[in-house]
Parts: sequence; C-alpha cells; structure tokens
Amino acid sequence: MIGIVYPSPIFGPVHSRRLGISLGINLMPADGKICTFDCIYCECGFNAEHRPSLPRPTREEVAQKLEEKLQEMKAEGTAPNVLTFAGNGEPTAHPDFPAIIEDTIALRNRYFPEAKVSVLSNATRLLKPEVHAALMKVDNNIQKLDTVSGDYISLVDRPTGAYDLNQVLSALEIFDGHVIIQTMFLKGKVGEHDVDNTGDKFVLPWLAALRRIRPSRIMIYTIDRPTPDTALLKATPEELDRIAELLRAEGFDVEVAY
Repeated sequence: MIGIVYPSPIFGPVHSRRLGISLGINLMPADGKICTFDCIYCECGFNAEHRPSLPRPTREEVAQKLEEKLQEMKAEGTAPNVLTFAGNGEPTAHPDFPAIIEDTIALRNRYFPEAKVSVLSNATRLLKPEVHAALMKVDNNIQKLDTVSGDYISLVDRPTGAYDLNQVLSALEIFDGHVIIQTMFLKGKVGEHDVDNTGDKFVLPWLAALRRIRPSRIMIYTIDRPTPDTALLKATPEELDRIAELLRAEGFDVEVAY
C-alpha cells in the first residue's frame, strides 16, 4: 500500500515545485483520505486504502492551528511564499470551506500580508455558488484539468460521484481568467488501456478548451513521487517542452515541472 497521509490541519512548511515555501492546510482527516477523485497517480494513494476514522478538522481548529503556526514562523523569521490548501483530498469538499477561506485571508493579512493564498482543487465542486465565490477571493485558484476526454477522466481521474465535463468547463470559464489550470501528463497503461495523454489526440482538444477558459497561468507537470498504480510512467522533458511551446504560441503563461 502506498500513500502520503498529511497531518491535519496544518503541515509544513514544505518546498513546492510550483509555489515556493508553502505552508499546507489540510481540511481532511489526519489519518486518511477523502476525495471526489480517486486518481491512479495520486501521491496519497487510492481512497479505499486510506479510509479515515477521524473527523475533518473544524473551522475553529483550522483557524487556531494556522494562527499558532504563523506566530511561530513570525518569531523564527521564516516567511511563507504561500498558504496552500492541499493534503489528503479535495479541500472544497469541507462543509465550512468558504468560511475557512475568510479566516485564512484574515490571518494572512495579519501575519504575512505578502504571502499568497492558494487552493489546489480538482474542479468537481465549482458548480456550488459558495465555492465559486470563495475561490474568487484567493490569490491562486488552481484547478485540475488533465484532459477534455470523458473516457480518460473516468479511467485516470476516476470521479467518485457525478461528473459532467461540459459543466466543469463552463464553470472554469465563469472565473473570467481568475483561474490557474493544472494538468498532469503521464504515460503507461491501466490494464490494457494506454493512458499517454501527451500526444495531439489529447493535447489539441485540451488546448481548444483552454482558449475558452482563458486561465491566467497553466501549470503542466508529470509524476514526481511513487504512484498507487505502479504501471505509470513520467512524461519526458521533451514531451512537456513541446506542449509548453504550443501553449506559449497561443500567448499563455506556462509553468513546467519535470
């Protein structure tokens, strides 16, 4: 069994490939995983292998622990670049997510006003007005879009509930550019199915969707840690660079993590 189970509600700071010195905020239980996706490449492992017994942290617990950590970092002279909602599952699934965002922004403003507030999300709950409104308030609204193929999403991202790709794309458009798209590129097989999404069959329709969404930035990356499905392979630097050049030719701001 593989998987990283992050402490809750605060972990780090850690050095993020994409975000710098990041103080993590995990809104899921400290002993397991709750996610609206069950991705075959998730560093936290498969959902079924990490069923939690503890509850999610409350809004009050998150605010208390975050303030304590920010006070500690202030005393040490360590400034975070970003406060990042991530961890063992989908942060927007917490019932108090909008209020927790308000608390986090207030604490950021008090202790480290230069730090950014980031949310790493899989875009499954964007149709909820309160989630959209909360995400409009953060600095880095980072949403996953690995492909625009429903079959590929079912095979690789594996939504745990109803998932309408067209509705997700429309919800991403409604941010009117206040969104960063994050896409995983990988290769290998799931059973007899090839999951290589680096070729034009997947890249060109995805690029067409990005023209509609008009994100402020696009983050493309590949596998960096062991994956629960062991037949997966990294995309090569050459493959990522080719995709990045296609994006830059369209005028997009692109960040690549190899």
